[in-house]
Amino acid sequence: MNYMEDYKQKLVSADEAVKVIKSGDWVDYGPLCSQVVSLDKALAKRKKELKDIKIWSLLTLYPPKVVEVDPLGETFIWHSWHLSGQDRKINGSGRPVYYSSIRYSELPRYVREHIEPIDVAMLQVAPMDKHGFFNFGPENSHTKAICDRAKTIILEINKNQPRCLGGFEESIHISKIDYIVEGENPSLPQLPVLPSSDVDKKAAEFIIEEMHDNCCIQLGIGGMPNAVGKMIAESDLKDLGCHTEMLVDAYLDMYEAGRLTGASKQIDPGKMVYAFALGSQRLYDFIDDNPLCAAYPVNYTNKPSIAALNDYLMTINNAIEVDLYGQVCSESVGTRIISGTGGQLDFVLAAYESKGGKSFVCLPSTKSGEDGKVKSRIVPILTPGAIVTDPRSVAQFIVTEYGKFEMKGMSVWQRAEGLIAIAHPDFRDQLIKDAEAQGIWRKTNKSVL
Repeated sequence: MNYMEDYKQKLVSADEAVKVIKSGDWVDYGPLCSQVVSLDKALAKRKKELKDIKIWSLLTLYPPKVVEVDPLGETFIWHSWHLSGQDRKINGSGRPVYYSSIRYSELPRYVREHIEPIDVAMLQVAPMDKHGFFNFGPENSHTKAICDRAKTIILEINKNQPRCLGGFEESIHISKIDYIVEGENPSLPQLPVLPSSDVDKKAAEFIIEEMHDNCCIQLGIGGMPNAVGKMIAESDLKDLGCHTEMLVDAYLDMYEAGRLTGASKQIDPGKMVYAFALGSQRLYDFIDDNPLCAAYPVNYTNKPSIAALNDYLMTINNAIEVDLYGQVCSESVGTRIISGTGGQLDFVLAAYESKGGKSFVCLPSTKSGEDGKVKSRIVPILTPGAIVTDPRSVAQFIVTEYGKFEMKGMSVWQRAEGLIAIAHPDFRDQLIKDAEAQGIWRKTNKSVL
C-alpha cells in the first residue's frame, strides 16, 4: 500500500501547523532528541497572540526559541520531567523551569492516567518508511504514551534521526497523525565523552572488583559510570549484557572490545536493551537500523521486576551527597534542583532483586563549594532541602575513591563507621564528632579509620 498520498495531504508548513495551538493548551515538545526545532521557532512567533501555553519536556537538548522570546515565562511555561544542562541554564537565567518528580519507570502511566490531557504533541521523528510508520528515533522513553494522550499530533521530520528498532512502541503510523512538517534536519545533539578523572578511575576500580563474566550492566550518566564502562572495555570480562535506561558510548566501547555479547541474558538475549540513546554521532550511527539494539518504552526497561529478570544485574549511578544514615541525594543541592530522580531508584531496586545483582551509587568524596572551600560529600545530614533520591533502606553499595561500603543490613552505627571510612581523610575526624553528637557512634568503633 502506498501511503504517500496521505503524507502529502497532511504535509504543511511549521507556521501552519502551530495554528492549532490555542491559549491555555498543554503542549508536549518531544523528549530528548525528538524535541522539535522548526515547530518551536514557529510557535515562538505567536508569543504576542497567545497566553498560558504550558510545555512539557524531558532532558531539553536544543535551546528553545520560545524561551528566548519569553525570558520571564509569561506566555510559555516550561515543565520538565528531568532537567538537562539546557534546563539548568534556563532556570539559572531567572526564568522558571517547573520540575515534576517521577520514578522514570512510571512516567508512561503518569502521562496516560494522571496529567492534564495533552492538547498538542509535537515530535521530531525519522522519515516515514514504506509501511507508513515514523520511527521515534533514539528516544522510545514515554513517546508512545504522549501520542496516546494527545488530541492532536504534529510530526517534524528529521532525516538525521536514526531508525531505532524495537522492542515495542518505537514508532507511530501515519493514520494516527494530524499534521506533518518537513523540518530543518538538524544534527542530533551530541553528548560529549568527557575524560575520566583520577578520582573517577579509582572509584571505578572498586566497582569492577565486584564484577565477573556474564554480568548485565546498567550505566547512569556521569564521569564515574563512564569510567566503569571504559574500564570494562579494557578488561578481560566476557559475555556481558546491556539492559539500561540510557545507552551511551561506553556500551559501544564494550561491544567493540568483545566484552558485551548479551549471550548470557535471561531476557532479550543478544540485545542491547535501552529506553533512549544519547551520545556521539558514532553511537547514533551504530543504533541506526541495527538488530543488535532494542528500544523499549521506559516502563519496560526500568520496571524493577522486569530488569531484575536478568541475573547479575550491576547498576552504576551518581550522587551529589550521602548522609551518615545512608540517604542518597542525586538531584538537588539543598532546594536547588540539578536533575531529577530519573531511573536511579528503579535500578537500585532492580539490582537488589536480581539474582546476584548489585547496585552502586558513586560520588567523589569532596566538592568545591560556592565559597571555594572544599567540602565533604559524605555529610552528617543531607543539606537542608535536599531531595532523597534513594532512601536509606534501599541503597546498597556507596563508592568513593577511598573505597566502597555495603549498607544492607547495617545498623546506624555500622553505617556511620563504614561511610566515614570512605570519606576524605581530612573530614573523618569531624564526621566522627558529628556521629557522636547524633548518637550513632559507639565507643567501640574504630577511632582511626
